[in-house]
Amino acid sequence: MTLPNHVNIVEVGARDGLQNESRVSTEAKVRLIDLLSDTGLTHIETGSFVSPKWVPQMADSREVMSRITRRKNITYSALTPNLQGLEQALDTGATQVSIFTSSSERFCQHNINCSIAESLTRFEPVMALANEHNIPVRGYLSCVVDCPYDGATNPTQVGRIAHLLMDLGCYEVSLGDTIGTGTPIRIANMLEAVQQKVPTDKLAVHFHDTWGQALANIYQALTMGIKTIDSSVAGLGGCPYAHGASGNVATEDVLYLCQGLGIETGVDLELLAKAGWMISEELNRQPTSKVSLALKHRSEI
Repeated sequence: MTLPNHVNIVEVGARDGLQNESRVSTEAKVRLIDLLSDTGLTHIETGSFVSPKWVPQMADSREVMSRITRRKNITYSALTPNLQGLEQALDTGATQVSIFTSSSERFCQHNINCSIAESLTRFEPVMALANEHNIPVRGYLSCVVDCPYDGATNPTQVGRIAHLLMDLGCYEVSLGDTIGTGTPIRIANMLEAVQQKVPTDKLAVHFHDTWGQALANIYQALTMGIKTIDSSVAGLGGCPYAHGASGNVATEDVLYLCQGLGIETGVDLELLAKAGWMISEELNRQPTSKVSLALKHRSEI
């Protein structure tokens, strides 16, 4: 077994995390992103240019992206489901954008009101315009283990859709355990199928912690060569179309795991935890990160 020497952390809390919160001020979002920018992170998902009718929490993404203090060598990305969203992201200076589809037909219908095949066709003009502007596009693939509507997802299906996203022009595919039901053996089976279709260095993992398995699943992925991990400060997040799905795995917990394994991340754990406490206090709750809570307790002793 060989573990990577370094992993890339994609911080998704400011978008994927906060899109599930009913009341977060623009000022708090800007402050969170600015704090995250000082931690050593190199990729921060900053906003989402989707219809405010469907995700009103992200209606201020243009203002957020215009007000943040940008640091060199940090990718500030945005979710762009269509051409209009991409145009808005370009106007605000996004340095990378993301598109998203599902491994499950019924989840795709619930999430973006179309079939998987139709979703990929819709993304073709988005990819063309992004290419014109030399903007890298990341692909999110949800329900790679289970779907809340269709049940278990066939790993071969995950590999097939991941391959189609790469063919479309995505530089990387992020594999999402949307409802957090995955276990290490199921993650291994899924990754084996995907790795037959997509190079390992083009894959990332995006695991929710609904059933408490996210860290174990990340460890499994690391043993299989995965070097990019999506995570959310303070464990913020969930999925508006997957009832009961709790937040993404907490970035603090991922950093602590990597430290213990001797894997470099380039991210300052204590600064990251402070950013998590700031947004948690804004939301009037504690982080779900056990590492963050332990650090807080230690500082108060």
